[in-house]
Formats: sequence, structure tokens, C-alpha cells
Amino acid sequence: MKKVSRGVAVLALAGVGLLGLATPALAHNSLTGSDPVNEASVDVGPKTVELTFDQPVQEGDGLNSVAVTGPDGSHWEAGPAEVDSNVVSTPVRELGPKGTYKIGYRIVSADGHPVSGELTFTLTKAAGGTPATDIPNSTGTGTSDAAGESDDSGIPIWVWLVGAAVLLGAGLVFALNIGGKQSE
Repeated sequence: MKKVSRGVAVLALAGVGLLGLATPALAHNSLTGSDPVNEASVDVGPKTVELTFDQPVQEGDGLNSVAVTGPDGSHWEAGPAEVDSNVVSTPVRELGPKGTYKIGYRIVSADGHPVSGELTFTLTKAAGGTPATDIPNSTGTGTSDAAGESDDSGIPIWVWLVGAAVLLGAGLVFALNIGGKQSE
């Protein structure tokens, strides 16, 4: 009977630890703010687009990208995305035609998973800028693909859950065997 109650106690403690401590590690970054604000109307285009997330964003060549596309689909970003903790920014060329502009982003979150999304803002007065003819992505080759496309290439959550269950089971067997030998 003593063996069973020890096993239940170990299992309960391990379950609380697994559920209570693992949850924050599974959360992806979330966008908490932007400049310009989503769906804003502006008379003058921004010189820089800033995206603020709830957690730091991973830094590195080719990990993060921001694309600013105009009403006709042309690109207006003037360089690669830069990361400062939880803020991702990119310079923007002087905008051209009035209309709706899209800000597409793809970042690598604190937990290693890619997160993508899209915001819009409206330029109410036409400006004299010209779009980029070939905008390199953050690796310096090709064109940016940040307009909301995602390839969620992270490890699926079920792999982590199966691994945790195997470790929990092995720990339980070990604890029951050690506990049983000491009391006999």
C-alpha cells in the first residue's frame, strides 16, 4: 500500500510540474503594437516600420523579414529587418501612390517557431517616391517573402509531449523501484 501511495504522489507531482512549467515555453510571440498602427490613415508615409512583440525575437541573418507592399503590389522597404529585443524594424522608402499599403512580417519567436502576419495602413495623399526594383531579403539574396507566407518548420508539439511522457514514465518506474528497495 505504501508503494502505491508513493507512486501516486510521484505521478501527481510530475504532472503538476509538466503542466505548470511547460506551458509558458510553448507560447509563440504575439504582436502587441506597431508603428504605423494597424489600419491607420496617414498623410505622410513612415520612414521606418516598427513591430513590437510580447517577447524578444531571435536575431540572426535570414531569420526575420518585413515587407511593405503598395496598392499595386510593389515593394517599398529599403533594407533588411533589424531586431532590438522585442522590436523588429525596417527602413521604408518614400512612398508613392495613395492607397492601402500592407506590412507583412515573418519572425522567429522566442521559442524557435516562425510567426507571420500582416497589417495595413492607408496613405491618404500621394507622394513622389518610387518603389524598389529588387529588394533583397535579410540574407542579401533573392526577394523578400514576408507578405504573410509561413512554413511552420518547427518541431511539432506532439513530439515534445511524447518525449515528456516517456521521461515521466521512466522517472516513475525508477522512483518506485528505488522507493521499494529502501523500505524492504
